[in-house]
Amino acid sequence: MPITPSPPSQAEQHMLAKIRKLLAKAEDPAASPAEAETYTAKAAQLIADYGIDAALLEADAPGSHRVADRVVGLDAPYARDKAALLCDVASRLRCRAVLRTRRGPGATEHSVHLFGHDSDLARAELLFTSLLLQAGQQLARTPVPPWEHKAAFRRSWQEGFRMAVSRRLAEAESAAEERATGRASEAGRSTALVLADRTREVEEALTATYPSLGFARPRTLSGSGMRDGYLAGELADLGTTRLSPRPR
Repeated sequence: MPITPSPPSQAEQHMLAKIRKLLAKAEDPAASPAEAETYTAKAAQLIADYGIDAALLEADAPGSHRVADRVVGLDAPYARDKAALLCDVASRLRCRAVLRTRRGPGATEHSVHLFGHDSDLARAELLFTSLLLQAGQQLARTPVPPWEHKAAFRRSWQEGFRMAVSRRLAEAESAAEERATGRASEAGRSTALVLADRTREVEEALTATYPSLGFARPRTLSGSGMRDGYLAGELADLGTTRLSPRPR
């Protein structure tokens, strides 16, 4: 049975609205490379610090944010590549993701079943949506070598993009945890214990739904676009200036 998410608070709604506006600027094709670098310098800190702050706030109010789940369908073209990006983004932001495939009338259908606390699911979906737009814009501007198959090049490009984004998110989350350690200690809380409890709750929800979960086979990609995709992922905006979920 799906887990019903609790509604976002007024402070969270305000925060999410501000993030959407900031991400819209990052998604603007008219943004210059210099502006993209400025966004990137502050990017991961927004998503990561908000996640830590939300976790600590929720720890002070047990039951205020339960583990939720949602299924995200991925549309063609390159649905499998989009699913891989979503799985990585979700896992880096302390959610769990299950890739689901189903044979449709004409092609294989891909979806991702996400599990996580409401605040983590919200930031994962916001960031994934923005990254899809940014990747699409960058990929459209990247020429495919005339000797190479277009689909193969673009799949490898998206794999490189995914790898760069995943690495940056992992580093940002780790840095956010370190920044929060001192603040949490002063308040008598352990950031590591709070996050460990949240991880355990998410794992329990996933296991209850998928008690015999298997592993997907590794993919083999033949295109030469991975380097260009990785460089684009290095410049992708992950969220701009620091925002706090606390009401003002």
